[in-house]
Amino acid sequence: MTEFIKEPVFKLLADAAVELNCPAYVVGGYVRDSILGRKCTDIDIVVVGSGIKLAQIFADKIGKRTKVTVFKNFGTAMVNYPGDEVWQVEFVGARKESYNHDSRKPAVEDGTLEDDQNRRDFTVNTLAISLNKPDYGALLDPFDGVNDLHKKIIRTPLDPDLTFSDDPLRMMRAIRFAAQLDFAIEDITFNAIKRNAERIKIVSMERITDELNKIILASEPSIGFILLEKSGLLQLIFPQLQALKGVETMNGKGHKDNFYHTLKVLDNLALVSGSLWLRWSALLHDIAKPATKKFDVKTGWSFHGHEFLGAKMVPMIFKRLRLPMDERMKYVQKIVMLHLRPIILAESYVTDSAIRRLLFDAGDDIDDLMMLCEADITSKNEIKVSKYLNNFKLVRKKMVDIEKKDRLRNWQPPVSGELIMETFNIKPGKIVGEIKTAIREAILDGNIRNDFEEAFAFMLECGRKSGLEATTKKT
Repeated sequence: MTEFIKEPVFKLLADAAVELNCPAYVVGGYVRDSILGRKCTDIDIVVVGSGIKLAQIFADKIGKRTKVTVFKNFGTAMVNYPGDEVWQVEFVGARKESYNHDSRKPAVEDGTLEDDQNRRDFTVNTLAISLNKPDYGALLDPFDGVNDLHKKIIRTPLDPDLTFSDDPLRMMRAIRFAAQLDFAIEDITFNAIKRNAERIKIVSMERITDELNKIILASEPSIGFILLEKSGLLQLIFPQLQALKGVETMNGKGHKDNFYHTLKVLDNLALVSGSLWLRWSALLHDIAKPATKKFDVKTGWSFHGHEFLGAKMVPMIFKRLRLPMDERMKYVQKIVMLHLRPIILAESYVTDSAIRRLLFDAGDDIDDLMMLCEADITSKNEIKVSKYLNNFKLVRKKMVDIEKKDRLRNWQPPVSGELIMETFNIKPGKIVGEIKTAIREAILDGNIRNDFEEAFAFMLECGRKSGLEATTKKT
């Protein structure tokens, strides 16, 4: 395995281990990813001794006042090694762990390399490469992890019931690795996840959501969400998404399964965008369909208003999942609210006014909104898909033309409320807002151009109709 540790950073690590006189090993993700041919610049080092001391010696050998970041509570340290690219090296002493049933925080004591490998979550993460002179570059694979890599299997090194009961977050990690690597979870291991699903309740929502975000950012996120649903975890951690699953039939008429539709939209979007928050928008775009579902004998199933209710649900979901309650949440809320608008435009004749209003409401997020809407076309009817995509091209072209002419993206009114009050010598009040709204609507309807001259003239006309007299001239 010396081909995986040819970089100068590993020789320096080996020299530092000799100086400390303690065995050291490259473990976990770097070894796994190297064997898979995946690029990785994060290196985990296990030392049979003090990881913090090894980090300090390593930093001294780098020189240039290299900083050692120490995490005393965890007994770990981190050093960045500069090169053609920065390597992030984390050090920890070999340890063994024991767990209390009511907590996923283990009692830790010093251990051997074997103890450290035994405590790890999956066989593919137990792999270690020696940095020691007698066997430099030797692979230590006590649980046949290399074979599992070749077979594309996620499996626990020890009894999976004990593994998941001790640290239930490992159930989320198993599914996350399956999604990221496109691996299967071995049957015995997956059945243990189903048996232990309720244990996820002792894990903090922040840690659960961290794994959810990694699943969402996978190249095919649906893999992870289907496993979450089949394991019973989804109902416990994200019941609103679970509620999308299923098809109801009345009078021989059924609706599509909105759970699988949502995952298809998410996968489609993942092909064109790596944005976490746009992907969250895809995951939540139909989240209110169960609450708005109605059946009419003549027209069949409908979900009227699901975009408005969905937008209202976004803050509640973000709060529960400990997602950021800031501009990122508002972005997702806006995309969910607007996600039907371009689709409606693509279904009918597109008026300039409708395009102006969409540009006005979406602002700089219009391109993201269009990507989601195009991903939302999941019909198996190729003619229908082609028709929608062609219509979206026409909508996009019209957007470009109108934006160039009317400059409505992140629109600011050409006439301010202050100018209205100054012109008519009035105080803040309802009439000021009414005039501003009238100017905006006139611009969006195309009755006046989006410039100061026409807006000011229109303002004067609005004032006259309201019985106001201009007391100042145009400035």
